[in-house]
Amino acid sequence: MTLSADTPTTTTTLAGTVIVTGGASGLGAAVAHAVLREGGRPVVLDINSPEGELPHVEVDLADTRATEAAVSRIIDEYGDVSAVVTAAGTDVCGALDTVAGEAWDRVLRVNLLGTAAVIRAAVPQLRKVHGRVVTVASTLGLRPAGDATAYCASKHGVVGFSRALAMELAGDVGVTMVVPGGMRTHFFDGRPEQYRPGPDAELMDPAEVANAVMTALRQPAGVELRELIVTASTEPSWP
Repeated sequence: MTLSADTPTTTTTLAGTVIVTGGASGLGAAVAHAVLREGGRPVVLDINSPEGELPHVEVDLADTRATEAAVSRIIDEYGDVSAVVTAAGTDVCGALDTVAGEAWDRVLRVNLLGTAAVIRAAVPQLRKVHGRVVTVASTLGLRPAGDATAYCASKHGVVGFSRALAMELAGDVGVTMVVPGGMRTHFFDGRPEQYRPGPDAELMDPAEVANAVMTALRQPAGVELRELIVTASTEPSWP
């Protein structure tokens, strides 16, 4: 596509309520604050409480039925939900036969099933307003890594889910999948040393990825950024 002087390039302003999963920390918190700065109302869906005065509904995203109910309550209370950003994520590292089954399963429940539950509950509202969904995958959703079977399985699942969802909702709800590389968050806290980024690792500020999310949310009606890969220039997990 060649842009000319007559090609419209403006984006829309952000309005309405945006549900942000994982908004108590990391990328989710960065997205919630970016939504607030740009005139929207973020509502955080997280098992933990966010800092500051952000509206918050406490729920464990691993409990899909409770998650669906929480989303329904938000829609009923605020009435103007226009977007959902599924930034929540968790991980457990180690060889498959050394990771406890419950811990392994929880990664899938939070990262993949929790993502689907939030969006499933929000779709009827988003259809009404031609709203938007932004899912958060990972570079490890596009390639594998040993000792990360749960995380890779969940994020590969998010990739397939997002692509199928974009086809399913085409023309009704915009769907963008954001694929970030490593970020400077608490995500790596508590891991054995071999599963942490090295001291020289170049990690992104989550606010930089939040900027990409906001770009997707601000697109004019009828225009979608389907997939965005955002990494540091030296990201080792891409390509």
